[in-house]
Parts: sequence; structure tokens; C-alpha cells
Amino acid sequence: MSATRFVRTLPSGRTHLDQLARPLDALYAQTDRLDRWGRELAHVLQSGGRLLAIGNGGSACQAQHLTAEIVGRYRDDRAPFAALALCTETSALTAIGNDYGIEELFARQVRGHGREGDVLLALSTSGRSPNIVGAVEAANALGLRTLALTGPSDNPLADVADDAVCIESPHTATVQELHLMAIHLVCAAFDIEVGV
Repeated sequence: MSATRFVRTLPSGRTHLDQLARPLDALYAQTDRLDRWGRELAHVLQSGGRLLAIGNGGSACQAQHLTAEIVGRYRDDRAPFAALALCTETSALTAIGNDYGIEELFARQVRGHGREGDVLLALSTSGRSPNIVGAVEAANALGLRTLALTGPSDNPLADVADDAVCIESPHTATVQELHLMAIHLVCAAFDIEVGV
């Protein structure tokens, strides 16, 4: 008996680029919201707060990319600010996953690191990852400001976050590409607000 493989044709080449157009137009309409996120983040971090960022898989890489831009720099030289990508703590992740289950990977870290007034930025291409949704719920309970970058709207993550930007595409790669653009827009607004 052979295993059934489900093959979904992914866009490639010009088709891939063509399929970026509509979600990119929608992201353009979210520019003011992303600018506001960057400005708000600047005020929190300049006041001694911190940014926590989370994601699974490719979204974990983007969470780490965001925090690297905040601690390091986005474009021009400036002071470092407090930002942690909770997906990079491999010892904590494996211990928490082993002892409490994967659903607690980020929520437990949020409870340990998060303080009232901090910001949690959660990335999920589906908006349905239980460990991401659970972390946002934990952050809400602690009084953190919760922001989400997700895939198509009408998802649990967008429902529990204080604010969300949803990318309306069925393709994970497209969602991730536009999440990276969104991250860079937040970083640019952040830098402008801190006076770079």
C-alpha cells in the first residue's frame, strides 16, 4: 500500500510575482498601522520596556530578524534596545516542550520575561498555531501590548491580539515575504521615532 501524496502546485517565476501584487496592495493600505506600531514600540523601548517576538518555522526566523534589527540596527547607527526572540532559546524551548508540551513553548517564556507595558509581536502564517495563540493570551493576561502578523484574516490569532495585520494569500511563501516587508516598515518607523 503506497502513501497518498497531496501535491499542491505552488506559484513560481512570474506567476509567483504576479500573485504578490494583490496582497502587496493590501499591505500598502496598512502602512499607517505599521508606522503606528513602530512609533509605539519606540516609546515602549525608550521607556525601558522590551519587545518579545515569537513565531514557528519561517516565522521564527522573521521574529529573530525583527529583534536583531532592534538590538542591532535597521539602517543607521543608533543605541541598542531590548528585544528578545523567544524562539531562539533552544534549551528553554526543549525543556518547556518536554515538560509542559509544545502548546506552552512561548506562553511560559512570556510569563517569565514579559512585564506589563512590554510588547509581544507574534507571527503566524496561518494564525492558528496553538502555541502562538496561547502566548498572546498569556501576554494579554499580563498587560502586554499584543501585535500580530498573520496570514488570511478570520483566524484565532487576529482575534486575540490587540491589533493585527493579516496578509490575504493562501500561499505561505507570499505571507512570509510580505511579513518581512511589514517588519521593515515597523523598523523604519521605529528608527524615525527614536531620532535616527
